[in-house]
Amino acid sequence: RKIQRFLSQPFFVAEVFTGSPGKYVPLSETLRGFREILDGKHDELPEGAFYMVGTIDEAVQKAKEMQEKGE
Repeated sequence: RKIQRFLSQPFFVAEVFTGSPGKYVPLSETLRGFREILDGKHDELPEGAFYMVGTIDEAVQKAKEMQEKGE
């Protein structure tokens, strides 16, 4: 499910529907994040951290912010 959420990247064409600004993410970054998720490098992160982020680094940052807010 983390991969499914990670692949929900904020696309430019979806800005009107999601309210989130679109982001350009190079294929190499998407593949790096996908591989890190498969390898279990981010197993400790909550699923919500992977939703509507561009890169895996953004997911890590979002998880930190969620933890600070107590989510």
